[in-house]
Amino acid sequence: MTGPADRDGASVRRMQAAVAGARPRGRWRWVFAAVWLVYLGEPLSALLERAPGWPRDLGLAALAAFVAGYLVAVARTRWRPSPAGPPTGALTTWLWLAVLLALAGLVLPGAGVHALATLPYAAALAVMNLPTRQAAAVVGTLFVGSELLLHTVPGWDDTGYGLGVVLAAVAVYGVRLAFERNEHLARTQDELARLAVASERSRIAGDLHDILGHSLTVIAVKAELAQRLLDVDRERARAELADLEKLSRDALADVRATALGVRGVSLPGEIAAARAALGAAGIEAELPTAADEVPSRLRELYAWTIRETVTNAVRHSSASHLAIRMSADCLEVLDDGVGVRPGEGGQGLAGLRRRAEALGARLQVGNRTDAPGFAVRLETGR
Repeated sequence: MTGPADRDGASVRRMQAAVAGARPRGRWRWVFAAVWLVYLGEPLSALLERAPGWPRDLGLAALAAFVAGYLVAVARTRWRPSPAGPPTGALTTWLWLAVLLALAGLVLPGAGVHALATLPYAAALAVMNLPTRQAAAVVGTLFVGSELLLHTVPGWDDTGYGLGVVLAAVAVYGVRLAFERNEHLARTQDELARLAVASERSRIAGDLHDILGHSLTVIAVKAELAQRLLDVDRERARAELADLEKLSRDALADVRATALGVRGVSLPGEIAAARAALGAAGIEAELPTAADEVPSRLRELYAWTIRETVTNAVRHSSASHLAIRMSADCLEVLDDGVGVRPGEGGQGLAGLRRRAEALGARLQVGNRTDAPGFAVRLETGR
């Protein structure tokens, strides 16, 4: 048997799987990063055009190691969930930056000024993984360093390497913000899904309380009556036991129907059930004989009100008489007992009040003003 909670749980799992699939995964980040390695063609061309020798060979090896290291660093480090949150893999990122900058330094003897084309990649890695202030410090240092080299080393022309560092940092920061927003959306969706399941469980728990509270109360009263009748009137005791069996089956059917999400209540059925419950408890009942004048949209609310108030009367009131007065815009339940004591019937009445408010009705609960006893009044205003 599959209930709403099970179905909602499956929905949560499907939603979480979809969200997880939408999040960036490390094994694909290197593909995204590899696309931009085309700009390293500049130092590669400079190295290939250089005469054979150790600066050329060292530069080619260092450039190849730089490309591999950069791709591995991008694939192995993780996007941080929030710019203001704690760093994710910050120490690892600093180690990778140190390695990459050292490799970029080894490219310098062979490629000269063209080796500065590696700096935007270091800036991108910093912005991708470091806290915002640390990333800004790295980008600023790389920008200032590249500009100082361009203006102090003889023969080096400024072709926009410093600007490249800044543009790469800005571009990656935009991508990072997009991923962070996706993470935030994913967490929000997860939380909403959990809240939906919790709300559904709460609703089912309230329905089960209403159903079993009423049914078990009647069963307990009938069981006590049957026990007293065993030595006095066995035929009537058998009849009460037969009613117990029927009530038990009905309660089981109600629970199953509620778990399946198809639970409904019938106003005429609740009036009939109230008559039986009050009679078994020895409470004189004054009940309506028809429910035709009640609008369709209010019938379920009236039925739940009768069920809850009759259950509380049988349990707590010690009443000898209970009257239900019903019209198209008002339902009133009056008894001559002590009413519901503090702490008794609170959950059921609270649930009933929520049902009433959902339909724009008002529920009043308290002592009677015209006589001793307890009164529940439901005003719908139509």
